[in-house]
Amino acid sequence: MSKLENSPIRIKSFQFACDIVLFTRSLKKQNEFELASQLLKSGTSIGANVREAQRGVSTKDFKNKFGIALKEADETKYWLELIEATSNNDCRILIAKCDELMKIMVSIIKNS
Repeated sequence: MSKLENSPIRIKSFQFACDIVLFTRSLKKQNEFELASQLLKSGTSIGANVREAQRGVSTKDFKNKFGIALKEADETKYWLELIEATSNNDCRILIAKCDELMKIMVSIIKNS
């Protein structure tokens, strides 16, 4: 097992994706299919791009993939804020986790 497989960003982004999957299931039960779909796509894309970045062929590729992951995280935060503003769902914990991921990714990009 490589050190990449145990990296905090990889673990946290995977757990966040799991949280998003579970949350979107509850949104679908509330008939919020469109918002659930948008959130599911962006929220699970973060971890997928983190994994791709960690297999980057160059520093430029690595930074580019993390940049994409960061953009997906920002989009995810938007959907979470929209859901919270338009429904009875409390998204504060997921928003905080998303903010944490974004801070980690910004640090990784800056230090690469």
